[in-house]
Amino acid sequence: MSQLPIAEYALLSDCRSAALVSRDGSVDWLCFPRFDSPSILGRLLDERAGHWSIRPMGEAESERRYVDDTMLLETTFRTRAGTVTITDALAVGRNERGHELGAGAPSVLLRRVTGVNGEVDLELEYAPRPEYGLIYPLLNPVDGGVTARGGADVLALSSPVPVEVDEFVARARFTVRAGETVAFGLGYATSSDPAPRFWSQDEIAARVDDTARAWHTWSELHQSYDGPWQDLVHHSGRVLYALTYFPTGAICAAATTSLPETPGGSRNWDYRYAWVRDASFTLQALWVAACPDEADKFFDFMSSAAASQVRRGTDLQIMFGIGGERDLSERELPHLTGWRNSAPVRVGNGAWSQRQLDVYGELLDAAVRLPDQLDRLGPATKQFLADLADTAAARWQEKDQGIWEIRGEPRDFLYSKLMCWVALDRAISLADRLDAQDRVDGWKRTREEIADAILTQGWNEQAGAFTQSFGSEDLDASNLMMPIVGFLPADDPRMLATINATADRLTDDRGLVYRYLAHDGLEGEEGTFLLCTFWLAQALALAGEVDRARETFQHAIAYVNDVGLLAEEVDAGTGELLGNFPQAFSHIGLVNAAWAIHEATASAAGLDSRERHTIG
Repeated sequence: MSQLPIAEYALLSDCRSAALVSRDGSVDWLCFPRFDSPSILGRLLDERAGHWSIRPMGEAESERRYVDDTMLLETTFRTRAGTVTITDALAVGRNERGHELGAGAPSVLLRRVTGVNGEVDLELEYAPRPEYGLIYPLLNPVDGGVTARGGADVLALSSPVPVEVDEFVARARFTVRAGETVAFGLGYATSSDPAPRFWSQDEIAARVDDTARAWHTWSELHQSYDGPWQDLVHHSGRVLYALTYFPTGAICAAATTSLPETPGGSRNWDYRYAWVRDASFTLQALWVAACPDEADKFFDFMSSAAASQVRRGTDLQIMFGIGGERDLSERELPHLTGWRNSAPVRVGNGAWSQRQLDVYGELLDAAVRLPDQLDRLGPATKQFLADLADTAAARWQEKDQGIWEIRGEPRDFLYSKLMCWVALDRAISLADRLDAQDRVDGWKRTREEIADAILTQGWNEQAGAFTQSFGSEDLDASNLMMPIVGFLPADDPRMLATINATADRLTDDRGLVYRYLAHDGLEGEEGTFLLCTFWLAQALALAGEVDRARETFQHAIAYVNDVGLLAEEVDAGTGELLGNFPQAFSHIGLVNAAWAIHEATASAAGLDSRERHTIG
């Protein structure tokens, strides 16, 4: 089983697929040609599921970083005899720049070893295991490297040093001296396509440099945020783009599957899909940390994927495959032991068929954030958005599974009612653009009905706060969204009481926030939720409590790993990162909370909007 802490890994991306590299120089997760494809290297989930490591022989100290403004990883190994750096990248297409980053990614993982001083003896170990470790391909050393064939996948490892094959593992030993460079590449193709070719040393070096330049141009074009925690915000923007599937604009919730919410537990889900619930949060984060082009593309994907469902009278699906697929049926992989024996390992996600009423509000809130695009909407999309509001108005009183996809009995979750209110509120503001002026009076009446239900049935005197569901005394961090979406001012006494109750009774000793503490129909426990901690910081900023907001934000970013990445949760006992990694929602929360604190700081200083971008 895999034992390494989740925080030991760094992400590589070509905006189509992802790899995770350990601090020790081992690629333990790689999916080609898409984020949601079966893994080629999967030691992250089972020792037998494949890896590709390059590291010094004997003892070595390592440190790593992302090359400035890129998603290329540079790991420096220091030994008694010398120092080398390994630069890792998933190659993008040649000469891709700016918005085209990821358009022609060739499904090649590049690894360049450079001698810094002295000389270092290194060892390479390559054990590909396609289809989540089910296949042990036949390895064949040839001029220029090693081929691997088995099942539907064909691999070519380009290597300038001799490689020996011992059954299903290839190994090599080589020495790199100061000023020398030795480069490797792993190319992928399906058995029905032309076999991947071997790359020369010059080609690998050129493509590594070109991929770095591609990320540089994306960062130069997109990242203008100038406020507190600027480096983290910019890096989070790159992480969100790294989790973007270029052909459609879909953003994966995470690059992995089945990293658990508690070690050894069974709360292990596949997050390599795009959730509708993320839409409005994501668009705000992209606006701050990236640019409107990515936001437009993401909204186009979401609206296109969901467009026909509301018209047919079916529930709006809560999540889609990154290509727009709808059937995400969940299955287990019993041959994998899971990270730290956290079984079962799952692919697909059974929550895709749940009813969650919040999705109508999240899509309409996303639409409001794209005023320029609204002017270009066609009749079908206008009709779709108006139908979303009608559906929210018709169904808001129904029970559902809520934002957290609770797998118990449906309930009247407050957050779901809140987002139905958002759906109508945003539709009313968009009515002229949607050619739906005739529906406004009805939408307004229903909006008031929902507001009255939330204020009377969602507030609980015993809890002294708004609670998870009508009639419940349980707190839920999703209620922090009430001021964020504009339902109540953050300084409303009931909202302040809810914020304070969350801070006092829904946090651990580290100041990190749980989603909820109520029973949810699943076995086991979970850690504190980084997104919810960022929501608390954001709500405090909106309430004008900037110092508390900054303190809460600092609690959360203390768990950023050494290369700026966050998972979904933090283990309340050990402080380890938990859950799928890196987690888009956590980075989205970071960006949005930083922006809210930036705005609140500027407001407290009496600056107008033109001056706010200068605050550091």
